[in-house]
Amino acid sequence: MHSQHGLTPRLKPLSARRAATLSVLDIGTSKVVCLIAELQPAEAMSTLRGRTHLARIIGIGHQRSLGLKGGAIVDLEAAEGAIRQAVHAAERMAKVEVQSVIVNMSGGRLASQHFQARVNVRTGTVTGSDVERVLETASAHGVSPGRAVLHALPTGYALDGQGAVIDPSGMIGEALGVDLHVVTAEAAAARNVMLAVEHCHLGVEAVIATPYAAGLSALVDDEAEMGVCVIDMGGGTTSFGVFQGGHLVHTDAVAVGGHHVTMDIARGLSTRVAAAERLKTLYGSAIATPSDERDMIAVHGVGEDEGDAPAHVPRSQLVRIIKPRVEEVVELVRDRLRNAGFAAQAGRRVVLTGGASQLVGLPEVARRVMQGQVRIGRPLGIRGLPEAAKGPAFSAAVGLLVYPQVAHAEHFEPRGHSAFARTGTDGYFGRMVEWIRGGF
Repeated sequence: MHSQHGLTPRLKPLSARRAATLSVLDIGTSKVVCLIAELQPAEAMSTLRGRTHLARIIGIGHQRSLGLKGGAIVDLEAAEGAIRQAVHAAERMAKVEVQSVIVNMSGGRLASQHFQARVNVRTGTVTGSDVERVLETASAHGVSPGRAVLHALPTGYALDGQGAVIDPSGMIGEALGVDLHVVTAEAAAARNVMLAVEHCHLGVEAVIATPYAAGLSALVDDEAEMGVCVIDMGGGTTSFGVFQGGHLVHTDAVAVGGHHVTMDIARGLSTRVAAAERLKTLYGSAIATPSDERDMIAVHGVGEDEGDAPAHVPRSQLVRIIKPRVEEVVELVRDRLRNAGFAAQAGRRVVLTGGASQLVGLPEVARRVMQGQVRIGRPLGIRGLPEAAKGPAFSAAVGLLVYPQVAHAEHFEPRGHSAFARTGTDGYFGRMVEWIRGGF
């Protein structure tokens, strides 16, 4: 019965009192990042209350990504090569050998499902086993075939119909209810990510939805509490998550990102893709300014040599290509949130993150389309990041280091033989899958 559940491995949460060395891998459509960090137990931080540890980066490696399209692996061998190079670079810098990694997932059509369940409290006082039973009941709802569960997050409990109970243990009541938010991805896409990592002789400790990781890294607690939409704009995908009451309550993704903007420029100005990427980075903007007509930019044609004289076009032509595509992406996100019924909570506050969020004028477009406050999200509360890695492009990677500090919030089921416990190599965490989450 459990095998078609397609569970990714479950991470044993960090002990709040122990230091640990963690390795994470952000496998994106445009770059692969490996971070190795030392996590030290920390005093509570006022803005980042959920964190138990302070992370210090001791190794970092990043590499142009190969073999991915729209966040999913399309060429296993090419992807492996890029992963291997990123990991080796981080290992050389940290002088440690990576055994296993926490990875993220942006492709594979991320989606959310919500399940509710209620059970009778056996003794009149809620015990750990009542909580465990109501969670079991909620997760017994079938996830559609061909989907893998990435996260199972209780977003709130109810006791005798009274909702918004944070931790029911020890409270008195007769009926205990729970809302469970389950984040899924296509099982094949998740399995291919794990396969690429395992072919590099690394264990996979957990697979995390990218918008969850980005939110863990770039949000302050008050935002996650009041309601916010995190939009992680990558090269091949734009994935987004809604946080409310401190929980991730919704996830989704669209298969368009910064790379599509680049392709539009390459087509529109008939230049090479690499040249289009450069023009986008140096001169690109999603909003028009009065000087655009006067500012001329040099464009080399597709077939021309570097020696040939470039054509000069006004910058306004570049903006005219970029603007509609960027608007389309943000409108897609807005419409998907509306259809899912999350527009109200999420629209007021928007945090843009990911490499493609660095495009000039993007916050203005998002403000106009989403009609809310918009800011750019960078990785927070992390030490030892080089200057180049302090921007929004590294939010998701850093969030993977935060995840083990909040992993205890997940509902883990005692499954010895999940479809994902072993996909070839005996996962380093294969033994941990048996582990049942203890009390709260």
